[in-house]
Amino acid sequence: MKSKASMPTDPIQRIHLTVADARALSERALRGVGFDADEARIIADHVMDAALCGYEYSGLAKLLNIADDPRFIKSPRSPMRVVRETNVSVLFDGGNNVGMLAMYYATRAAIERAQRHGFALIGLTNSWMSGRGSYYVGMIARANLVGIHTVSASRQVAPLGGATATLGTNPISFGFPTQGEPLLIDIATSALAATDLKIRERLGTPLPEGVAIDPQGHPTTDAALARLGALLPFGGHKGYALAIAVRALGVLCSPALDLEKIYGYLIIAIKPDLLVPLEEFRSQLTGAIAEIKATPPQEGIKEIRIPGERAARERARLIREGIEIDRRIYDALGAIAARS
Repeated sequence: MKSKASMPTDPIQRIHLTVADARALSERALRGVGFDADEARIIADHVMDAALCGYEYSGLAKLLNIADDPRFIKSPRSPMRVVRETNVSVLFDGGNNVGMLAMYYATRAAIERAQRHGFALIGLTNSWMSGRGSYYVGMIARANLVGIHTVSASRQVAPLGGATATLGTNPISFGFPTQGEPLLIDIATSALAATDLKIRERLGTPLPEGVAIDPQGHPTTDAALARLGALLPFGGHKGYALAIAVRALGVLCSPALDLEKIYGYLIIAIKPDLLVPLEEFRSQLTGAIAEIKATPPQEGIKEIRIPGERAARERARLIREGIEIDRRIYDALGAIAARS
């Protein structure tokens, strides 16, 4: 499960926004740095989804990461193009577009092909900063398909026992349709999400113990030193092995076409009725979830929760109540929005 950033509690440093106001600010900021109205809407929807799920570091603050990214500042972007395709597969060159935009279109292609042919395999390279994988597998699951998504990302994680970064945070995500809300599972193979590291550095918030090393390979809780050093794999050798597996899947996406020669996004979409009728799949999975939740809890535990359940509850609450962001993030977004 991804950690939530520890944010300042001083109310003077916090700004409350309605959902409509937060979305409008996001879209204005994106237009201020050069995205057109449709692009701004797509990217803003992604960061709003993260904010409403309670992941502040992947919410509106992520728009500042786009504006600051060297690939956005220094390298031109071009329309996505098909490199190779079959009836059930497409390899896209993302044209150096931000991943939250390119992956949206790649996911739509996965859904369309899986609904027609029962299965789809989509690769994307030459893109960056895709955001939360659960957003894409959620799109797939809500189309009554099973979704799997992996990301071979930029080098920010040391291999087990290593002193420098050679792996990405390399997340893997799953989405499954049920009779209710989709079952969504989304984990980074690093001990801390890269975006969480970024906002902690931006706001001067310390890291948890045991998630990062400095440039000399020593443990650190300083986010700036960790960025120069490396994050660590989660779960020791298990997270490390998963990170390598995700990197291997990224090779299917021709990362040699990427500016950094590492990024590779893979999407798999499966129509359940290739094996079992859709309603049977949804019914049996819903029953399995109910059985898991009915497990007697250990002493001191109030409830057995399913991955994504906390986020779904948080979304319902924050849609009603609005969100809060750090004043420094709000002011920086306002300055960008003023350019539009």
